[in-house]
Amino acid sequence: MVERDLVVVGGGPAGMAAAISAHENGVKDILLLERDQFLGGILNQCIHTGFGITYFKEVLTGPEYADRFIKKIRGVSGIEISLKSFVINLTKEKALTFIKPGMMETVKARSIIMATGARERTREMIHIPGTRPAGVFSAGLAQKLINVEGLLPGKEVVIAGSGDIGLIMARRFALEGAKVKAIIEVEKTSRGLMRNVVQCVEDFDIPLYFRHKIAKIHGQDRVEKVSVIRVDEDLNEVNDSRFEIECDTVLISVGLIPEREIIEMAGESIPGIFTCGNASRIYDIVDSVTKDSEAAGKAAAAYLETLSNPIGKVS
Repeated sequence: MVERDLVVVGGGPAGMAAAISAHENGVKDILLLERDQFLGGILNQCIHTGFGITYFKEVLTGPEYADRFIKKIRGVSGIEISLKSFVINLTKEKALTFIKPGMMETVKARSIIMATGARERTREMIHIPGTRPAGVFSAGLAQKLINVEGLLPGKEVVIAGSGDIGLIMARRFALEGAKVKAIIEVEKTSRGLMRNVVQCVEDFDIPLYFRHKIAKIHGQDRVEKVSVIRVDEDLNEVNDSRFEIECDTVLISVGLIPEREIIEMAGESIPGIFTCGNASRIYDIVDSVTKDSEAAGKAAAAYLETLSNPIGKVS
């Protein structure tokens, strides 16, 4: 079994920042595992601006922000990058098993940083009843389809929830010529940043319904319409307030969940395992992810200093 001082799981902004920070704090034997074919994580599909304002003091797109770290990490000789590497198991002895094209490997780590990001809440998690037609997407998937794959998922869109990704995708659909019929939010205020409410919704005259929810999705092969109903302060449905909106696409933008399944595999709290980025908690901006992930890298380096006979020198 291969042994490494530090294994970082995730090659998005959190994982790259943590790995670079750990190296700068003396860890010279680092393996970074990324399941995608590229570094950068979710930033690769975030082509809008608004990144780097506090960290770089510049206004960057997501890919531009990621590229700053990709160039830096690839220039560090003590960090090995393994792409297309999907972690499938973690033991309490800090043994990570991962698969990549044509092979499966297990690596024993003295310390681990989990930078696995987050996943989107689904339609099932918020219990939207109705049929199961084509045309229901998470906001992040729709973002990838448009910005990475060059595909337009629909032409008449209703968005459930006012999370930042949903707000940004409302603007993105509008810019591509689609009609965003409404954003439906069950709370009395938006879940997203105010700048996104202004720049992505108000500036495009997109209807935003607070204290409303999607009561049902209708459609056979494809989404045909949604039923919307008003709710009170206790989120109870208000009688005689139901109305319908015709559409062919529904986006779900109701928040993120930290991706922690790999840590849970070990079944207990293990010294030397750290989390950072959205795997730790959900952040509003990537600049904060970077700063806190740098702290995680420093903490992992400090932990390794407490161990005897490290493989790579820690100073």
